[in-house]
Amino acid sequence: MSLIATLGALEIGLIFGLVALGVYLSFRVINFADLTVDASFPLGGAVAATLITLGWNPFLATSVAFAAGALSGFVTGWLNVRLKILQLLAGILVMISLYSINLRIMGKPNVALISEPTIFTMLAIDGVPDYWLKPLVLLVTVIVAKVVLDLYFSSEDGLAMRATGGNARMARAQGISTDRHTLLGLALSNGIVALAGAFFAQSQGGADVSMGIGTIVIGLAAVIIGETLMPSRSLPIATLACVLGAILYRFFIALALNVDFIGLKAQDLNLVTAVLVGVALVMPAYRQKLARLRVPRSQVQKEA
Repeated sequence: MSLIATLGALEIGLIFGLVALGVYLSFRVINFADLTVDASFPLGGAVAATLITLGWNPFLATSVAFAAGALSGFVTGWLNVRLKILQLLAGILVMISLYSINLRIMGKPNVALISEPTIFTMLAIDGVPDYWLKPLVLLVTVIVAKVVLDLYFSSEDGLAMRATGGNARMARAQGISTDRHTLLGLALSNGIVALAGAFFAQSQGGADVSMGIGTIVIGLAAVIIGETLMPSRSLPIATLACVLGAILYRFFIALALNVDFIGLKAQDLNLVTAVLVGVALVMPAYRQKLARLRVPRSQVQKEA
Protein backbone atom coordinates (compact mmCIF):
# COMPACT_ATOMS: atom_id res chain seq x y z
CA MET A 1 0.00 0.00 0.00
CA SER A 2 1.06 3.57 -0.58
CA LEU A 3 1.79 5.97 2.27
CA ILE A 4 -1.44 7.89 1.69
CA ALA A 5 -3.48 4.66 1.71
CA THR A 6 -1.78 3.56 4.93
CA LEU A 7 -2.46 6.88 6.64
CA GLY A 8 -6.02 6.77 5.36
CA ALA A 9 -6.52 3.35 6.94
CA LEU A 10 -5.02 4.67 10.19
CA GLU A 11 -7.36 7.66 10.09
CA ILE A 12 -10.51 5.55 9.70
CA GLY A 13 -9.15 3.02 12.20
CA LEU A 14 -8.76 5.72 14.85
CA ILE A 15 -12.31 6.96 14.23
CA PHE A 16 -13.64 3.44 14.66
CA GLY A 17 -11.40 3.12 17.70
CA LEU A 18 -13.84 5.53 19.35
CA VAL A 19 -16.69 3.32 18.13
CA ALA A 20 -14.95 0.29 19.62
CA LEU A 21 -14.65 2.06 22.99
CA GLY A 22 -18.37 2.80 22.92
CA VAL A 23 -19.28 -0.75 21.93
CA TYR A 24 -16.96 -2.18 24.59
CA LEU A 25 -18.66 -0.02 27.20
CA SER A 26 -22.15 -1.25 26.33
CA PHE A 27 -21.42 -4.89 25.49
CA ARG A 28 -18.66 -5.69 27.98
CA VAL A 29 -18.85 -3.22 30.86
CA ILE A 30 -22.62 -2.93 31.46
CA ASN A 31 -23.47 -6.16 29.59
CA PHE A 32 -26.12 -4.55 27.39
CA ALA A 33 -26.63 -5.77 23.80
CA ASP A 34 -27.13 -2.32 22.30
CA LEU A 35 -27.89 -1.90 18.59
CA THR A 36 -28.43 1.86 18.88
CA VAL A 37 -24.88 2.53 17.71
CA ASP A 38 -25.90 1.81 14.11
CA ALA A 39 -28.00 4.98 14.29
CA SER A 40 -26.12 7.08 16.85
CA PHE A 41 -23.05 7.07 14.57
CA PRO A 42 -24.87 8.80 11.68
CA LEU A 43 -26.74 10.92 14.25
CA GLY A 44 -23.44 12.41 15.37
CA GLY A 45 -22.44 13.06 11.77
CA ALA A 46 -25.83 14.55 10.91
CA VAL A 47 -25.88 16.91 13.89
CA ALA A 48 -22.29 18.07 13.44
CA ALA A 49 -22.58 18.55 9.67
CA THR A 50 -25.89 20.40 9.89
CA LEU A 51 -24.72 22.76 12.63
CA ILE A 52 -21.45 23.50 10.82
CA THR A 53 -23.35 24.42 7.64
CA LEU A 54 -25.48 26.74 9.78
CA GLY A 55 -22.35 28.60 10.85
CA TRP A 56 -21.63 26.95 14.20
CA ASN A 57 -18.11 26.51 15.46
CA PRO A 58 -16.98 22.95 14.58
CA PHE A 59 -15.88 22.25 18.16
CA LEU A 60 -19.26 23.32 19.53
CA ALA A 61 -21.07 21.37 16.80
CA THR A 62 -19.08 18.25 17.68
CA SER A 63 -19.93 18.69 21.37
CA VAL A 64 -23.64 18.93 20.53
CA ALA A 65 -23.27 15.76 18.42
CA PHE A 66 -21.86 13.98 21.48
CA ALA A 67 -24.82 15.18 23.56
CA ALA A 68 -27.30 14.02 20.89
CA GLY A 69 -25.73 10.56 20.87
CA ALA A 70 -25.84 10.42 24.66
CA LEU A 71 -29.54 11.29 24.55
CA SER A 72 -30.24 8.47 22.10
CA GLY A 73 -28.46 6.00 24.37
CA PHE A 74 -30.40 7.30 27.35
CA VAL A 75 -33.69 6.71 25.50
CA THR A 76 -32.66 3.12 24.75
CA GLY A 77 -31.83 2.55 28.39
CA TRP A 78 -35.07 4.18 29.51
CA LEU A 79 -37.12 1.88 27.27
CA ASN A 80 -35.39 -1.11 28.85
CA VAL A 81 -35.17 0.03 32.45
CA ARG A 82 -38.50 1.82 32.84
CA LEU A 83 -40.75 0.17 30.26
CA LYS A 84 -39.13 -3.27 30.58
CA ILE A 85 -38.62 -3.66 26.82
CA LEU A 86 -36.00 -6.26 25.91
CA GLN A 87 -32.52 -4.91 25.29
CA LEU A 88 -32.36 -5.84 21.60
CA LEU A 89 -35.88 -4.55 20.92
CA ALA A 90 -35.20 -1.27 22.73
CA GLY A 91 -32.10 -0.72 20.62
CA ILE A 92 -33.92 -1.62 17.42
CA LEU A 93 -36.79 0.76 18.20
CA VAL A 94 -34.43 3.68 18.79
CA MET A 95 -32.32 2.75 15.77
CA ILE A 96 -35.36 2.75 13.48
CA SER A 97 -36.60 6.03 14.93
CA LEU A 98 -33.23 7.74 14.52
CA TYR A 99 -33.22 7.05 10.78
CA SER A 100 -36.17 9.40 10.35
CA ILE A 101 -34.77 11.82 12.92
CA ASN A 102 -31.46 12.01 11.06
CA LEU A 103 -33.33 12.82 7.86
CA ARG A 104 -35.23 15.53 9.73
CA ILE A 105 -32.02 16.99 11.12
CA MET A 106 -30.28 17.16 7.74
CA GLY A 107 -33.39 17.93 5.72
CA LYS A 108 -32.06 15.66 2.98
CA PRO A 109 -30.18 12.35 2.68
CA ASN A 110 -26.73 13.95 2.89
CA VAL A 111 -24.97 17.19 3.83
CA ALA A 112 -21.66 18.22 2.25
CA LEU A 113 -18.85 19.85 4.23
CA ILE A 114 -16.30 20.25 1.45
CA SER A 115 -16.31 24.07 1.57
CA GLU A 116 -17.11 24.35 5.28
CA PRO A 117 -14.69 24.72 8.21
CA THR A 118 -14.08 21.60 10.27
CA ILE A 119 -12.06 20.70 13.33
CA PHE A 120 -9.26 19.58 11.03
CA THR A 121 -9.13 22.86 9.07
CA MET A 122 -9.18 24.88 12.30
CA LEU A 123 -6.24 22.87 13.65
CA ALA A 124 -4.31 22.99 10.38
CA ILE A 125 -0.57 23.59 10.69
CA ASP A 126 1.43 25.24 7.95
CA GLY A 127 3.57 22.72 6.13
CA VAL A 128 1.72 19.69 7.53
CA PRO A 129 -0.23 17.84 4.81
CA ASP A 130 -3.86 16.99 5.40
CA TYR A 131 -3.20 13.25 5.27
CA TRP A 132 -0.78 13.64 8.21
CA LEU A 133 -2.84 16.15 10.18
CA LYS A 134 -6.06 14.13 10.40
CA PRO A 135 -4.50 10.97 11.90
CA LEU A 136 -2.55 13.13 14.35
CA VAL A 137 -5.67 14.98 15.57
CA LEU A 138 -7.62 11.74 15.80
CA LEU A 139 -4.79 10.01 17.67
CA VAL A 140 -4.79 12.73 20.33
CA THR A 141 -8.60 12.54 20.57
CA VAL A 142 -8.61 8.75 20.99
CA ILE A 143 -5.85 8.90 23.63
CA VAL A 144 -7.78 11.52 25.60
CA ALA A 145 -11.02 9.50 25.35
CA LYS A 146 -9.27 6.33 26.49
CA VAL A 147 -7.53 8.00 29.43
CA VAL A 148 -10.76 9.69 30.56
CA LEU A 149 -12.62 6.36 30.41
CA ASP A 150 -9.86 4.57 32.32
CA LEU A 151 -9.89 7.24 35.03
CA TYR A 152 -13.66 7.11 35.28
CA PHE A 153 -13.77 3.31 35.56
CA SER A 154 -11.19 3.44 38.35
CA SER A 155 -13.42 5.84 40.32
CA GLU A 156 -16.10 4.75 42.78
CA ASP A 157 -18.92 5.49 40.33
CA GLY A 158 -17.10 3.70 37.52
CA LEU A 159 -16.56 0.63 39.70
CA ALA A 160 -20.28 0.67 40.50
CA MET A 161 -21.03 0.68 36.76
CA ARG A 162 -18.69 -2.27 36.22
CA ALA A 163 -20.38 -4.11 39.07
CA THR A 164 -23.75 -3.44 37.43
CA GLY A 165 -22.62 -5.24 34.29
CA GLY A 166 -20.75 -7.96 36.15
CA ASN A 167 -23.51 -9.01 38.53
CA ALA A 168 -26.56 -6.76 38.74
CA ARG A 169 -28.17 -8.70 41.60
CA MET A 170 -25.04 -8.48 43.73
CA ALA A 171 -24.67 -4.79 42.86
CA ARG A 172 -28.23 -4.05 44.00
CA ALA A 173 -27.57 -5.94 47.23
CA GLN A 174 -24.65 -3.58 47.85
CA GLY A 175 -26.93 -0.56 47.43
CA ILE A 176 -25.88 0.32 43.86
CA SER A 177 -28.55 1.85 41.62
CA THR A 178 -28.18 -0.49 38.65
CA ASP A 179 -30.89 1.33 36.68
CA ARG A 180 -29.06 4.65 36.94
CA HIS A 181 -25.74 3.16 35.94
CA THR A 182 -27.32 1.35 32.99
CA LEU A 183 -28.78 4.63 31.75
CA LEU A 184 -25.48 6.43 32.31
CA GLY A 185 -23.47 3.69 30.62
CA LEU A 186 -25.65 3.64 27.52
CA ALA A 187 -25.64 7.43 27.32
CA LEU A 188 -21.84 7.51 27.55
CA SER A 189 -21.46 4.66 25.07
CA ASN A 190 -23.64 6.23 22.38
CA GLY A 191 -22.18 9.66 23.05
CA ILE A 192 -18.72 8.32 22.20
CA VAL A 193 -20.08 6.61 19.07
CA ALA A 194 -21.81 9.85 17.99
CA LEU A 195 -18.53 11.69 18.59
CA ALA A 196 -16.89 9.23 16.19
CA GLY A 197 -19.67 9.93 13.68
CA ALA A 198 -19.04 13.66 13.94
CA PHE A 199 -15.33 13.18 13.28
CA PHE A 200 -16.10 10.80 10.41
CA ALA A 201 -18.37 13.35 8.72
CA GLN A 202 -15.76 16.10 9.03
CA SER A 203 -12.99 13.77 7.89
CA GLN A 204 -14.85 12.48 4.82
CA GLY A 205 -16.32 15.83 3.82
CA GLY A 206 -19.97 15.23 4.64
CA ALA A 207 -22.63 13.23 6.45
CA ASP A 208 -24.97 10.66 4.92
CA VAL A 209 -28.05 9.10 6.45
CA SER A 210 -26.83 5.59 5.59
CA MET A 211 -23.24 5.98 6.79
CA GLY A 212 -23.97 4.05 9.99
CA ILE A 213 -24.88 0.75 8.33
CA GLY A 214 -22.70 -1.99 9.80
CA THR A 215 -21.25 0.19 12.56
CA ILE A 216 -22.15 -2.32 15.25
CA VAL A 217 -20.43 -5.10 13.29
CA ILE A 218 -17.27 -3.05 12.90
CA GLY A 219 -17.29 -2.12 16.58
CA LEU A 220 -17.76 -5.72 17.67
CA ALA A 221 -15.08 -6.87 15.24
CA ALA A 222 -12.63 -4.36 16.72
CA VAL A 223 -13.45 -5.47 20.27
CA ILE A 224 -13.13 -9.18 19.43
CA ILE A 225 -9.88 -8.73 17.50
CA GLY A 226 -8.43 -6.64 20.33
CA GLU A 227 -9.46 -9.13 23.02
CA THR A 228 -8.03 -11.97 20.97
CA LEU A 229 -4.65 -10.32 20.52
CA MET A 230 -4.43 -8.79 24.01
CA PRO A 231 -6.48 -10.91 26.43
CA SER A 232 -6.49 -9.24 29.84
CA ARG A 233 -8.80 -8.54 32.77
CA SER A 234 -7.20 -5.14 33.27
CA LEU A 235 -9.59 -2.51 31.93
CA PRO A 236 -6.89 -0.05 30.73
CA ILE A 237 -5.36 -2.84 28.65
CA ALA A 238 -8.81 -3.88 27.42
CA THR A 239 -9.62 -0.37 26.19
CA LEU A 240 -6.21 -0.18 24.52
CA ALA A 241 -6.92 -3.53 22.86
CA CYS A 242 -10.21 -2.17 21.48
CA VAL A 243 -8.47 0.78 19.84
CA LEU A 244 -5.70 -1.40 18.43
CA GLY A 245 -8.31 -3.89 17.22
CA ALA A 246 -10.10 -1.14 15.29
CA ILE A 247 -6.85 0.05 13.70
CA LEU A 248 -5.83 -3.51 12.76
CA TYR A 249 -9.29 -4.16 11.36
CA ARG A 250 -9.04 -1.18 9.02
CA PHE A 251 -5.51 -2.16 8.00
CA PHE A 252 -6.67 -5.69 7.21
CA ILE A 253 -9.53 -4.28 5.13
CA ALA A 254 -7.27 -1.82 3.30
CA LEU A 255 -4.65 -4.50 2.69
CA ALA A 256 -7.18 -6.99 1.36
CA LEU A 257 -8.73 -4.44 -1.00
CA ASN A 258 -5.43 -2.96 -2.20
CA VAL A 259 -3.39 -6.12 -2.85
CA ASP A 260 -3.86 -6.94 -6.52
CA PHE A 261 -3.25 -10.69 -6.45
CA ILE A 262 -6.11 -11.29 -3.98
CA GLY A 263 -8.57 -9.83 -6.48
CA LEU A 264 -10.98 -8.31 -3.94
CA LYS A 265 -13.01 -5.20 -4.72
CA ALA A 266 -15.02 -2.65 -2.76
CA GLN A 267 -18.17 -4.77 -2.97
CA ASP A 268 -16.32 -7.53 -1.07
CA LEU A 269 -16.03 -5.38 2.08
CA ASN A 270 -18.77 -7.23 3.99
CA LEU A 271 -17.25 -10.57 3.03
CA VAL A 272 -13.84 -9.53 4.34
CA THR A 273 -15.48 -8.26 7.53
CA ALA A 274 -17.29 -11.56 8.08
CA VAL A 275 -14.07 -13.54 7.56
CA LEU A 276 -12.11 -11.33 9.98
CA VAL A 277 -14.77 -11.57 12.68
CA GLY A 278 -15.03 -15.34 12.18
CA VAL A 279 -11.27 -15.78 12.54
CA ALA A 280 -11.23 -13.57 15.64
CA LEU A 281 -14.03 -15.63 17.20
CA VAL A 282 -12.30 -18.95 16.49
CA MET A 283 -8.82 -17.92 17.66
CA PRO A 284 -9.54 -17.96 21.43
CA ALA A 285 -10.87 -21.52 21.24
CA TYR A 286 -7.76 -22.71 19.39
CA ARG A 287 -5.58 -20.85 21.87
CA GLN A 288 -7.21 -22.74 24.74
CA LYS A 289 -6.69 -26.05 22.94
CA LEU A 290 -3.01 -25.28 22.44
CA ALA A 291 -2.68 -24.36 26.12
CA ARG A 292 -4.24 -27.67 27.14
CA LEU A 293 -1.86 -29.58 24.90
CA ARG A 294 1.15 -27.86 26.40
CA VAL A 295 0.29 -28.66 30.03
CA PRO A 296 0.91 -32.44 29.90
CA ARG A 297 4.22 -31.92 28.11
CA SER A 298 5.47 -29.53 30.76
CA GLN A 299 4.39 -31.87 33.53
CA VAL A 300 6.21 -34.75 31.87
CA GLN A 301 9.37 -32.70 31.63
CA LYS A 302 9.15 -31.78 35.34
CA GLU A 303 8.71 -35.42 36.35
CA ALA A 304 11.67 -36.43 34.21
